[in-house]
Amino acid sequence: MIEILNSSELARARDAGALVAHILQTLKSRTTVGTSLLDIDAWAGTLIVEAGAQSCYVDYEPSFGRGPFGHYICTSVNDAVLHGLPHDYSLADGDLLTLDLAVSLRGIAADSAISFVVGASKPAESMAMIGATERALAAGIAAARPGARIGDLSSAIGAVLSEAGYPINTDFGGHGIGSTMHQDPHIPNTGRPGRGYILRPGLLLALEPWIMADTAKLVTDADGWTLRSATGSRSAHSEHTIAITDEGAEILTLPRP
Repeated sequence: MIEILNSSELARARDAGALVAHILQTLKSRTTVGTSLLDIDAWAGTLIVEAGAQSCYVDYEPSFGRGPFGHYICTSVNDAVLHGLPHDYSLADGDLLTLDLAVSLRGIAADSAISFVVGASKPAESMAMIGATERALAAGIAAARPGARIGDLSSAIGAVLSEAGYPINTDFGGHGIGSTMHQDPHIPNTGRPGRGYILRPGLLLALEPWIMADTAKLVTDADGWTLRSATGSRSAHSEHTIAITDEGAEILTLPRP
């Protein structure tokens, strides 16, 4: 299913995006060495409920997971890159943490992810990976405009990641979003320009470049959810929800002042 939002729905999407951005930044500011992933999950749940919103994850039960997910946020540490199931782990100095959050507010969902290093240590490899995903995300957003095709976005994202020297997995990528968290079209993190669905105003997309340092192969934890690099190498993930407008792409999940 591909949804095209009207002006009223787009206004709600802006509010949902602002809420997701606010929660992620709040969680980042609270996260320090010694913070438990379960504490982060509990904080996220409280912030979602206080805002009158709904989690897109608690009841999430796709075919690839061992569902329902049962938590409010994905917390992926170091070699975990996607769908990190919160568990009893206390963060250490230098850990690379990805927080991935999707929330529905008044019937419209928004989805975003941030990666950052916990504590004072800032390993060069981790910072380089985070920077590469952020640059790739910016390139994908810059390519998004009415009349562009999905392949244009995928090509722009993939070019940045490849130039930085990272293998690219296409099993999981960006996606359409609207009244539900995951919709068509699928947006791989590499592709050929000029191919795929034509973008039009009112379309919401979640773009999410993610990488692992030295492999494109994923393995699944015993929890049935957490996806890790097959080699144990570190990973990073950046994501924004954008709206296609007449002027181009509007980022809905940027933090507001």
